[in-house]
Amino acid sequence: MRIISGKYKGKRLVAPKKLPVRPTTDMAKEGLFNILNNQFHFDELNVLDLFAGTGNISFEFASRGTREVVAVDKYPGCVQYISKISKELDLPITALKSDVLKYLERAKGKFDIIFADPPYDFSVEAFLKIVDSVFASDLLEEDGVLIVEHASQTDLSPHPHFSENRKYGGSVFSFFKK
Repeated sequence: MRIISGKYKGKRLVAPKKLPVRPTTDMAKEGLFNILNNQFHFDELNVLDLFAGTGNISFEFASRGTREVVAVDKYPGCVQYISKISKELDLPITALKSDVLKYLERAKGKFDIIFADPPYDFSVEAFLKIVDSVFASDLLEEDGVLIVEHASQTDLSPHPHFSENRKYGGSVFSFFKK
């Protein structure tokens, strides 16, 4: 995995092989950040990265100057890896070990961008439960966006907060707004 832009542009990071993850591809990540770059000033953002895995998305946001990133994953190895790299690179990332739905029930504060990359084999209902939990907990700033990454076979467009989606290979980013 590599950081595409920002302070650590081009930096390659090698996550431990034993982590149970499927990192966002560079092509999909580049497409996503091209979209976000036209909508946000990264140095003004607070970001929540759910199902953070290797921290791929968290590191990209932090490299681009994001104010704060909270990375949540239930696997201790993922949290340890994100914490280690964040400390080494002096990035404003806080890695938390938690089940995402439990975290969303008790989370405080507001975020400009919430990114969720659950396992692709989740049911549509499970994906929608994540979306519902984010809005029920009122975690988005007024102009904020929730982005859910999922497989192209999954359709989240019926949700009332659905805004649009973008497809990159076998990955889709669905955007949700207040």
